[in-house]
Amino acid sequence: MAHGIPSQGKVTVTVDEYSSNPTQAFTHYNINQSRFQPPHVHMVDPIPYDTPKPAGHTRFVCVSDTHSRTDGIQMPYGDILLHTGDFTELGLPSEVKKFNDWLGSLPYEYKIVIAGNHELTFDKEFMADLVKQDYYRFPSVSKLKPEDFDNVQSLLTNSIYLQDSEITVKGFRIYGAPWTPWFNGWGFNLPRGQSLLDKWNLIPEGIDILMTHGPPLGFRDWVPKELQRVGCVELLNTVQRRVRPKLHVFGGIHEGYGIMTDGYTTYVNASTCTVSFQPTNPPIIFDLPNPQEEK
Repeated sequence: MAHGIPSQGKVTVTVDEYSSNPTQAFTHYNINQSRFQPPHVHMVDPIPYDTPKPAGHTRFVCVSDTHSRTDGIQMPYGDILLHTGDFTELGLPSEVKKFNDWLGSLPYEYKIVIAGNHELTFDKEFMADLVKQDYYRFPSVSKLKPEDFDNVQSLLTNSIYLQDSEITVKGFRIYGAPWTPWFNGWGFNLPRGQSLLDKWNLIPEGIDILMTHGPPLGFRDWVPKELQRVGCVELLNTVQRRVRPKLHVFGGIHEGYGIMTDGYTTYVNASTCTVSFQPTNPPIIFDLPNPQEEK
């Protein structure tokens, strides 16, 4: 059992009636925050930083949406850093280098990073379309030469970068993916429905920790200004019905910062920046029991 988390029970969350039409699900849950309140869903208080790590556990430090504002963040003790994207404003190589320098100053044994919708240069298709346009939404990015960003992820020398890929560290299988439902045409945006499901179908079963940039529907995805839940219903189905990770870490929705559990998976929205882009939400720590070694 994960430290500080309610005992695990059978997941009974169902979205069957909506899974065939994600748009219908999306609009249904827009109306009122409390309409979508599945059984066995609990808010979880974060573990205080001074809580001793239980024997035989690994401590994960979760952050997201730091947006080149890392200077004042107080980083707690832990073993593995998980950063779920939007570590820059626009994915400019200079921003990536600054972020990489910050990672290099941190003491964690492993640092695992995925991209978010603000890492424009990490999305090759987005960049190919951007340079073809007659007008430029992102002038500083549009001025980049292809050779400036063709291999931009190689600038992350102080971390493990995951993009629709997995790695095993300290016995934990960790998978990362940057995709989010379409929102104003940023990087790694895909239409709701089959396009996103195709990406989620790449996630293997047996993953211990899932890192995505955005939330699943109904978990730390409420946007008060819009009176909407904006999470992805296909991601919810994938997490709860097929993959069932112990920990699902994400960001993307700054207003959704915090922790929930459905009794099996713990959901962490680790957005460091608030809705006004102030980096004041503290990193979230989470302890998981070490996987049993193969006999």
